[in-house]
Amino acid sequence: MNITLNGTPHTTEHTTLKDLIQDTIGTELTHEGTATDGTKLGIAAALDRTVVPRSQWATTPITDGQTIDIITAVQGG
Repeated sequence: MNITLNGTPHTTEHTTLKDLIQDTIGTELTHEGTATDGTKLGIAAALDRTVVPRSQWATTPITDGQTIDIITAVQGG
């Protein structure tokens, strides 16, 4: 299916937001959306401009034509 990921056209076979995020960030996630290795992720996800709570990533389907933004927090001064 064709989606827009972080402003760029993207083709994916993933069917849930969790699977797409997992592939994009290269970290395995639990069903609750946390890293399986305990690492703090510092990310948020929005589907068609609506933030999706981490606890819903595994049950949020992605469909053709949707816009998905994965945002990473960056600390600095």
